[in-house]
Amino acid sequence: MKSGRLAAIVVSLLTAGASIASAAPATASGPAALALAGVVALYSPLLTADEREAISALFVGQSGVRYARKISVTADKIVCRVSNVDITARSCELTFKGAKQTIAGRRASEIFATEVMAGIPSDGAAGSVFESLSMLSCTLDPVEIKQKTGGGATCSFETGN
Repeated sequence: MKSGRLAAIVVSLLTAGASIASAAPATASGPAALALAGVVALYSPLLTADEREAISALFVGQSGVRYARKISVTADKIVCRVSNVDITARSCELTFKGAKQTIAGRRASEIFATEVMAGIPSDGAAGSVFESLSMLSCTLDPVEIKQKTGGGATCSFETGN
């Protein structure tokens, strides 16, 4: 009887530990961070038009960007889904300060692919593949990016949520 109770406690603790450890901090830098910030910035209501324009220009390789201040791109959560049954179905839900936006089609595919490039692990369930992150915080330094030394873009986020 005691061994059965002990086994139940061990299984409960292991299961609890697995769910606590499911959210893992991660980072991206360089081209992956610039790409992640670039695809998310399009939808962020937290950025000014000037910041969005500077990020877009940097992302497409324009070196004449005159924006000199660091830019922060943040999102509470991003969850993208691609169906492996209905191969036309792809969508992402982006949450900024509690406000949700749903993106579909090619633009959702861009965000999904960029999450993969940034090293966010995939998860699958019932005919779908998911990429999700939370607590995204990217910092872009246009002055450093223009120096073309590989720096100036960093992101931190949590995976597995």
